Amino acid sequence: MIKKNFLEMLYSQYNKKAYVHPDPLEFLYNYKDVRDREIVGIIGASLAYGRVSQILKDVSFVLESVKNPYEFIVNANFEILKQTFKGFVHRYTDEDDLIELLLKLKSVIEKFGSLHDAFKNGLRDEDQNVLPALSNFIKLLENGRKNTLIPSSNCKSPCKRLNLFLRWMIRHDDVDPGDWNDIPSSKLIVPLDTHMHHISLVLGFTTRKQADMKTALEITEKFKSISPEDPVRYDFCLTRLGIRDDTDMESFFQNYRRENV
Repeated sequence: MIKKNFLEMLYSQYNKKAYVHPDPLEFLYNYKDVRDREIVGIIGASLAYGRVSQILKDVSFVLESVKNPYEFIVNANFEILKQTFKGFVHRYTDEDDLIELLLKLKSVIEKFGSLHDAFKNGLRDEDQNVLPALSNFIKLLENGRKNTLIPSSNCKSPCKRLNLFLRWMIRHDDVDPGDWNDIPSSKLIVPLDTHMHHISLVLGFTTRKQADMKTALEITEKFKSISPEDPVRYDFCLTRLGIRDDTDMESFFQNYRRENV
């Protein structure tokens, strides 16, 4: 049986703003208006793949270029975006992918008023998790071509980056801003990448070898058995392990095994 107090100890130690850097979440703290935070959040999360130093560099470039994110997006057009982001590259993402995402965000805001309202439009009270709403939200961003910043709406992949965005926007504690306070944290899905998958395998939260949505849901259910109202509660503190130099992942695993045999 997994011991909640062991994870709570980790949460108490690392779930603090002092441990956020390096993480694109830190950019959200620079904006007070939720409309700006939505834009900053989805840009930061969408570019959150690859080396963290490059992620921070490229997210910073985009945000320095847009200044006031919400105002910039609602007033932007293709020509402005093409001029602003000409030559932009982040690993497999090029300027066309970025521009398409930003234009889609503008379209969504024009239709629904905000990213929050667009997402919530696809969420029903009876949904066990955010998956149906996430699929619906992705459909609003799709444009009939493959885009490195937009996952498929069939959600067979873990949709890690958008689930990360949702964690930032829905949860509220010392780390996550939680501006979407009318959507329950209990519906969140673990943002699963190779790092979190490795941690979950060691913890025994899954035996599945593929980091897909099915695995993400299985891991989420394990966390939900510990924290029913907040299954993503331990995502931030667990993912500090192996990312920051002041954490010791192997010692954590050794202690966890010793405490949970």
